[in-house]
Amino acid sequence: MKTVSVLGSTGSIGCSTVDLLLQAPERFRVVALVGGRNVTLLAEQARALGAEYAVIADETLVGELETLLSGTSTQVSGGREAVIRAAGVPVDWTMAAITGAIGLEPALAAVRNGGCVALANKEALVCAGDVMLRAVHQAGATLLPVDSEHNAIFQSMADRQVDQVEKIVLTASGGPFRRASIEEMEKAPLEAALKHPTWSMGAKITIDSATMFNKGLELIEAARLFDMTEDRIGVIVHPQSVVHSMVQYTDGSIIAQLGSADMRIPIAHTLAWPKRMATNSPRLDLAAMSRLDFEEPDEVRFPALRLARESLRAGGAASAILSGANEIAVEAFLNRKIGFRDIARVVEDVMQSLGNQSADTLEQVLHWDEEARRLARARITARAA
Repeated sequence: MKTVSVLGSTGSIGCSTVDLLLQAPERFRVVALVGGRNVTLLAEQARALGAEYAVIADETLVGELETLLSGTSTQVSGGREAVIRAAGVPVDWTMAAITGAIGLEPALAAVRNGGCVALANKEALVCAGDVMLRAVHQAGATLLPVDSEHNAIFQSMADRQVDQVEKIVLTASGGPFRRASIEEMEKAPLEAALKHPTWSMGAKITIDSATMFNKGLELIEAARLFDMTEDRIGVIVHPQSVVHSMVQYTDGSIIAQLGSADMRIPIAHTLAWPKRMATNSPRLDLAAMSRLDFEEPDEVRFPALRLARESLRAGGAASAILSGANEIAVEAFLNRKIGFRDIARVVEDVMQSLGNQSADTLEQVLHWDEEARRLARARITARAA
């Protein structure tokens, strides 16, 4: 029986992971569940899975969690240090799905155990790629990509012959503004940006998909995960979201992974790896679909891709600065403080202002992430003045 922990169990990825664990109780024993603020859901999950530990990131909710889990053997704790301790409990498999820079230290703690870490936290590789990969090597851990695109690449490179790969191609849905003009995007309301055409996700990642910053972050993540230079990573818009990504080999062959737009598929792949497990995800009917469309992304309307490539080429803290500034800009857009197109403007402004900085340690990464956030907030305040 495989021992597992889920960091970020109350989020979108975490809930899908819990759903899969409930479908196969004979295969998995749940050690730790870590949630953010949704104390009721965390308690329900801990009861259903018989978790040994339930940790709530918001320390003020520990008492409520203890009440909800009274009569069970689940040990309850809360706060940042408790989250990191739970992440460091040795298990066979950990889902690292705490979003944002706050998920960096828990993901790193999980990696240092030396087991399998299913990585759904983009920032771990985007912001702290060198630090994370160094820890993976030192601990002998295995990183398994959860993002549908990176998981598709992982499956398409099953033989791990990276030296025979000519390039990898990430697919992007194009989001809700795929056909929108710059003028329409300037005036785009929040409600329109939150209507993703194919995926059901949290608010932050849905906005990232609309701006294509999500794809930019995935481009950076792919470069680090698969040890590729940015010129060997392509992006193509594929509105049906059926082909999740492709690998082109030096002999001209292209191997792609296809599947329904259901995150339980890549999660299940990492959960059962190197084997497979059955899921009740919808099956593809290619005949009924009849066509698959592909088109080049427009980097004028979607500057996020250009900014991501620039940060990769710059190295150092550039990707952490991009990610931190983007988080603050998206938060401001969700709070209706800036317009949709202002997100990229704020990010580019912060990147240019902070320039190239070194980021050899986690402390340096977190410092420049915080500097990017501080400057982004200042720029947003100045725009509103």
